Amino acid sequence: MEVLPALRVAVLLPCFNEEAAIARTVAEFRAALPSATIYVYDNNSRDRTCEMAAAAGAVVRRERQQGKGAVVRRMFADIDADIYVMADGDATYEAAAAPEMVHRLVDEQLDMVVGARASEIDAAYRSGHKLGNRLLTGLLTRMFGRSFSDILTGYRVFSRRFVKSFPVLSAGFEIETEISVHALELSMPVAEVVTAYGARIEGSVSKLSTYSDGWRILNTMVSLYRSERPVWFFGIVALLLIGLAIVLGIPLAVTYAQTGLVPRIPTAILIVGLIIIAVLSLFAGLILDTVTRGRREVKRLFYLQSPAPGSR
Repeated sequence: MEVLPALRVAVLLPCFNEEAAIARTVAEFRAALPSATIYVYDNNSRDRTCEMAAAAGAVVRRERQQGKGAVVRRMFADIDADIYVMADGDATYEAAAAPEMVHRLVDEQLDMVVGARASEIDAAYRSGHKLGNRLLTGLLTRMFGRSFSDILTGYRVFSRRFVKSFPVLSAGFEIETEISVHALELSMPVAEVVTAYGARIEGSVSKLSTYSDGWRILNTMVSLYRSERPVWFFGIVALLLIGLAIVLGIPLAVTYAQTGLVPRIPTAILIVGLIIIAVLSLFAGLILDTVTRGRREVKRLFYLQSPAPGSR
């Protein structure tokens, strides 16, 4: 399946210490997308990753700021193309699926095609990663109303207007969550393609920490929910505070009804304070919602400055 020759396709491979896998990854994507330019962005590798990538025919560049988010930020800023294929340089993603993903992006004029991982090999997933992915994906669906079946996959195809409208604020592996939310919040046309996911080859080690990176991803989701859904976020905070005030206030109300006295003045003051904070939280959410709508309109207008893939 040939990619349209009029379109400039760039394959972006962020990597760190992937000496054992990078040459194979580059070769597989060169075979799948012969007309594409393969870029390897090295993130302070201490092995021969850069040398192996260059020998395999890739354009090698370096990003000194540590973290996958920093690498993606640099790639999206530096590379000029019509279509961007992004995958990790660890030879676990199915390069042969790239032409299908690119054609679907162009044919349906989409802005992102997600390569949802499917593997029959238990070794492809570290212990806890599959469960964590399911939990985080389900949570994102509850937060934003819709999601993808695999929000943590590193295999994606983007349009130019997605890449050039995406600010990239994350620093680490939470970048995939930010990418998903960006697409959902701007109501971009997106799709998923199920792709094979293989075990790492000998000598290649996962850089994802199950607990620390999982916590960072969860924290990013909450932060994005606060900034993109301020009414709901601060409304929930207000409800929790009011609920606490009611729980604390019931004994006081019962005592007052029986004796006409309020014996625990500090508790009464605390209840009043909780209610005041709850009201302020609700108004903060309403005010920030106006700001969020303005920001979303500006991002949407900037996004629309670039044409849809294949429309020119």
